[in-house]
Amino acid sequence: MAIPKIAIVGPESTGKSTMSAYLAKHYHTVWVPEYARDYCAKLTEPCTWQDEINMFYGQLDLEAEMLPLANELLICDTTFITVKIWSDYTFGRTPQEVLDELPKHPYDLYLLLNIDLPWEEDPLRDFPHMREHFMEIWIKELRALDARYVLISGKGDDRYENAVKAIDEFIR
Repeated sequence: MAIPKIAIVGPESTGKSTMSAYLAKHYHTVWVPEYARDYCAKLTEPCTWQDEINMFYGQLDLEAEMLPLANELLICDTTFITVKIWSDYTFGRTPQEVLDELPKHPYDLYLLLNIDLPWEEDPLRDFPHMREHFMEIWIKELRALDARYVLISGKGDDRYENAVKAIDEFIR
């Protein structure tokens, strides 16, 4: 039986990495970190088209590497849909590799983290005033994939409990 993949997605500064680590601990499994975060931290120039392609392949490889280590669920801190969203925004188009692979790599459940948390500054975050815009794009992209997703809201423990509830309902 295939290991279900749970994607933690959403605009910047919605707590995706923190949520991913929490859920992995809660479900005694591993989580796939966001490849782009480390990749972008090492860049000395603005992100290029080739960087987006590299991040796409890096995220795919990281997921493949972590999947055998998963215990009944694989928690993914974002997906390569992020590459599509950022490429569309930055370059006005998406790399063909991403478009070709997107339908071939579905996730079983997406937890779309709401923008109800305060913005936290981070050198890798760029758009504090565009969170609503990117939330709309996330919803549009998930709907275009006919993806099963749950909007996760709340602060502190409420947010975590809402995520656990969504996953528990999914795995029942």
